[in-house]
Amino acid sequence: MSTVSALRATMSGHAERLTTVRHQHVDDRPFVLVPLTLAGEACAPLAAMAGTDPDAPVLLTVHQPRNRTGRFGFAERLAALLLPYVNDCRSEVETYAANRGKEQRVRAPRAPQILVPNRGGVHYARMLGRSTRLRATEGPHAVHPSVPALGKWLTWAADQAEFPGASVLLSMTGLLTAHWATGQSAVEDARLASLLAWIDPPAHSTGAAAAIRAEDPSLFPPAGPVTDPLFDRTLDELMNRHEMAAAPRARQAAARQIDIELRGQLAPTWEQMWRGVDLLRALPAAAHVPRRRDVDRTLFTAYAVHLDEDGRPQARRDHAVGAARRLSRLEDAVAQYEVQRAYDDPLVMAEYELSGDAFTGTVTDRDLDHHIPGARGPKWRPTITLRTPDRPPFDVGATVSSPRRPAQETEVIEVRQVAEGQRGYETVLRINKGFGRKPPAQPGVLPDLGEELTYTSLNLRSIPSTLPTEENTPWTHGGPPQHYAPTAEDAEETWE
Repeated sequence: MSTVSALRATMSGHAERLTTVRHQHVDDRPFVLVPLTLAGEACAPLAAMAGTDPDAPVLLTVHQPRNRTGRFGFAERLAALLLPYVNDCRSEVETYAANRGKEQRVRAPRAPQILVPNRGGVHYARMLGRSTRLRATEGPHAVHPSVPALGKWLTWAADQAEFPGASVLLSMTGLLTAHWATGQSAVEDARLASLLAWIDPPAHSTGAAAAIRAEDPSLFPPAGPVTDPLFDRTLDELMNRHEMAAAPRARQAAARQIDIELRGQLAPTWEQMWRGVDLLRALPAAAHVPRRRDVDRTLFTAYAVHLDEDGRPQARRDHAVGAARRLSRLEDAVAQYEVQRAYDDPLVMAEYELSGDAFTGTVTDRDLDHHIPGARGPKWRPTITLRTPDRPPFDVGATVSSPRRPAQETEVIEVRQVAEGQRGYETVLRINKGFGRKPPAQPGVLPDLGEELTYTSLNLRSIPSTLPTEENTPWTHGGPPQHYAPTAEDAEETWE
């Protein structure tokens, strides 16, 4: 389906929708971060435009990115913006029912959401967190306490970004390409200006024509964190002038010029970020988005409590048990997210129909008084008959469910070809759960005649894999892991 949509976009010159709904949460007040790094450096901060107000961005610059004091000064100024935003999210708590209603717990009513232009921005956040979270706040080369605090939160956000469905740290290009297909390559889609040109071109222009114009770096600078090579030449001259200036006024003049040039590089991307936010907000949220956001809030609250009670930063590397648990969580999250997307979105489910994991048919008959033998007497199990043009991909005995009624567990009990001379197949489904205990069923609970339904083998309620707690790790796997304690060597971790 995505390939067909891309081909259609190529023919029409306009982006094609891949989904009918939005599958990620977009916060009412996201924290937008547009970073730039010095060319040739992995994470030497050059500048950033950040904030929560589209009309009042804050520009952060480093006039000498190779200078240690300048780098950590940048981190301190970024912390002064991000940490109050994070703390505001946890300024209140709400009570919710957990463990199937058996206990009451508390969590923050909001979780932070950091938006960056592209996957490079996510990597930047991870690297900046890695470079700051272990820094010492006392002794030689001490940094402000806000610097390691910033690093801990950026590291946590970058870790969450690996899990599909999490909405703590997201790239705008990733969000947009998940919902629209363009007529350009994946590499070109990674450029925010070109991607937005396809999705939302100017009036009286096609997306293809607008994307060609968006390739001009003088009009649409790269969205970072990598800078344009031509701009690097100008920047290098200004930095040399700043460094070689003998008089304070000459140095200040060079610094102001650097700020002007960097603002010019960042401002277009800042506007594009909020334009992308508006496009995403215009899409209705999928049914499972609030539930996944609840998970974000729960994890955010748990990590905030950890920082309050313990305060230790994340280790440089996961221990074996932690890595195994993380991999297990990631595998479960990927599988669950894909199933939820299919249940929420008929365009996504269409992919599974093509792969033989779902089928769609029309209800042509139903037996609402059907019973089957049971140990304590007949059991009420209604049946419905669906007609399809092609043979369904499931054999007798397969368990399927419908996004229209996900709580109903249904079993295929017969597949037959329609009467001779007619085209199509009839599939008889027995509903085993989720319709009530005694007939008759409440109105709307069971499918009606003429209703078009999709059934799939995708299990929305799959049981996640379980591993023993860290404290109960068996001796065959090394026993309980040692708790991480930062060392002086950890604080020497380089920015690269």
